[in-house]
Amino acid sequence: MAYISQERKKSLAPAVKAVLKKYGIKGTLATRHYSTLVLNIKEGKIDFFADLADNSGYRSNYIQVNTYWIQDHFKGKAKAFLLEVKEAMNSGNHDNSQPQYDYFDVGWYIDINVGKWNKPYVLTK
Repeated sequence: MAYISQERKKSLAPAVKAVLKKYGIKGTLATRHYSTLVLNIKEGKIDFFADLADNSGYRSNYIQVNTYWIQDHFKGKAKAFLLEVKEAMNSGNHDNSQPQYDYFDVGWYIDINVGKWNKPYVLTK
């Protein structure tokens, strides 16, 4: 059963914040329902919307990143940042799931949000 405590979040925070600082990103780390570690990215120097692999003119106020498909959905700096921060958020995590048997065993889930539905991501220079 997925579970993440406040203590685990605090232990992961320094590594996540180091990645945020490296790329010039501001964000907050939180837990949701004691099962998910959530990174909300507020502003930064990376244009996530321009770095969508197939943006086709897509423009929105926010992106809920599919952490399983970062490799395919992003390019450039956004891809490098998301892969690095995902690794930092998963430090010490495990995934012994066997979906073919409908058996899921993970330490905790992760979510990455670029902006929010009511507060858009701010691109800084």
